[in-house]
Amino acid sequence: MAKTKNFLALDLGAESGRALVGRFDGEKLSLEEISRFPNGPVRVSGSLHWDTLRLFQEMKNGLAKAVKGRGIQLAALGIDTWGVDFGLLDSAGNLIGNPYHYRDSRTNGMLEKVFELVSREEIFAQTGIQFMQLNTLFQLFAMAQQNDPALQIANTLLFMPDLFNYWFTGQKANEYTIASTSQMFDMQNNIWAAPLLKKLGLPTDIFPSLIRPGAKLGTVLPAIVEELGLNERVPVIAPGAHDTASAVAAVPASAEDAGRFAYLSSGTWSLMGVETPAPIINEQSLAYNFTNEGGVQNTIRLLKNIMGLWLVQECKRIWKKEGHAYSYDKLTQLAADAPPLACLVNPEDNDFLAPGNMPARISAYCTRTEQTIPPSTGSIVRAALESLALKYRWSVEKLEGMTGSAIEVIHIVGGGARNKLLNQFAANATGKRVVTGPIEATALGNILLQMLAVGEISSLAEGRAIIKRSFPVQEYLPQDTAAWDEAYQGFLALTENS
Repeated sequence: MAKTKNFLALDLGAESGRALVGRFDGEKLSLEEISRFPNGPVRVSGSLHWDTLRLFQEMKNGLAKAVKGRGIQLAALGIDTWGVDFGLLDSAGNLIGNPYHYRDSRTNGMLEKVFELVSREEIFAQTGIQFMQLNTLFQLFAMAQQNDPALQIANTLLFMPDLFNYWFTGQKANEYTIASTSQMFDMQNNIWAAPLLKKLGLPTDIFPSLIRPGAKLGTVLPAIVEELGLNERVPVIAPGAHDTASAVAAVPASAEDAGRFAYLSSGTWSLMGVETPAPIINEQSLAYNFTNEGGVQNTIRLLKNIMGLWLVQECKRIWKKEGHAYSYDKLTQLAADAPPLACLVNPEDNDFLAPGNMPARISAYCTRTEQTIPPSTGSIVRAALESLALKYRWSVEKLEGMTGSAIEVIHIVGGGARNKLLNQFAANATGKRVVTGPIEATALGNILLQMLAVGEISSLAEGRAIIKRSFPVQEYLPQDTAAWDEAYQGFLALTENS
């Protein structure tokens, strides 16, 4: 019988972080949650930042709880986070200031200013990345426009997982999948888009070496081993450091499903796409504002970034401030009891991007688009969920058109897969079979890349087969398709005009 190997995934999303241990016994993989901690923006002097030092301490605490608290011997650990955000280091390797949150308002209006210097077509031809004001390209350009001294003295740019890897190991490197989210990386030639950066007056010499998912970074620094009271230096592996890259790696699809399934990483953001062997950068993908991000094992993730459950999360936060501390389960039940398809919103509307009074914004959107204002908490949540599902349909149709391949099944993974109402809406809206699970796909994909790095498995296909036999999935079939077909036509008219 094979000896059980243990792997630690440090998985940071935009709402929470987790430390999870994956145990592989040679046949199946199991997960144990070691710790969970909140994450979110901190407003300082009108700007939004990440509480980076606290997050690093939480990750160290998770490592200590696993090794010292539970007596678990780790074969490796890996870190993944959300995309686009970064820290800047000075020449001594010290962090310059608090990393900004991608929803910070300093990027307002930056797309238009960039397009005065370089056209959308030229940027997309080099990067293949969806245009969003939160992308690293526009964050850096905003800093340059504001003569931010941090950018002027910066020696090194590290994306968030790379920054934490540096603090754990002392090694400065940018991992490929997280770098690809920045809109500063040439996806055709696998190099930084230096000509684009130069045209925008941005530095080209602040990027350290690029590493691929599965690279061995070294081991946890002696100072951390001593601080935490550990008895050994744990190896650190770079997984798909972008959380969506890791989540997609854990999709429980068989080799026979290749080219016939779409994935949906469901959480604060809904990231919906397909795996392709090469970027699809053409007039269609530009017109539809799709993105080509790096995947694991030499794949490209052709996908659409959709606002996701952020709308519900922000509504929940506002209602709590008003004295109504709803659970997500309660909000979903209220939505299930509300009238169907009564009003819809465009999840991509810029009014929904920044933190704020989301219930009021949804009501204002309905007023502006001459729809019935949702009369209750449940109606607001239902409008958000139904609109998301209809955006999924739009995305599936565009993916099928760009790839020339019919999508037969949608695999929904991540924390949003817990929302059974949204899963059913996704099946209804798209007319596709929907398979959900595993919920902790990001951590599992992180662990699969660690297992590949240490030789525990030999391929991604082998890892996905392990996931498939280790964790349950749930299936949803389309219902009420005629009503959803009619609603989709209204959704298209709404989104084209808003």
